Amino acid sequence: MSDRKTATGSRSFLSVLLAVAIALLPRLACPCQMPAYVGLLGSMGLAFLTKTVYLFPLTATCLTFAVGGLVVGANRRQGLPPFFVGAVGATALLIGKFVFGWNPAIYVGVALMLAASLWNSWPSEKRRKLKFTPDGGVENVDR
Repeated sequence: MSDRKTATGSRSFLSVLLAVAIALLPRLACPCQMPAYVGLLGSMGLAFLTKTVYLFPLTATCLTFAVGGLVVGANRRQGLPPFFVGAVGATALLIGKFVFGWNPAIYVGVALMLAASLWNSWPSEKRRKLKFTPDGGVENVDR
């Protein structure tokens, strides 16, 4: 059962990492590497994604999936607080990048998204353990 918990936590973390990478790609990309990015996207038939008009919906969609991943199964993990932290981080990232173009807001948003992902993947202490009895029954065991 611990393997499943680890896989779910790593999937949540990877979804946040994907959204952060796509959001920061134009900021962190060196101007000399832009032809490589355009060539890679063009070879896949996705060259239109390099235009700014498509970058906002793509970033918003990836951030929605990342923050939505914090909600799925929240009652089994840390609850909804990591979701709210992730939503604030995603909002700060979108506003900082597309409205104001202010780098500190982008970095704070990324930090909040990563913190929410790590918080969400941290093992919960309130989880109940079940113990199977020899007669086939199940009983709760408190830690």
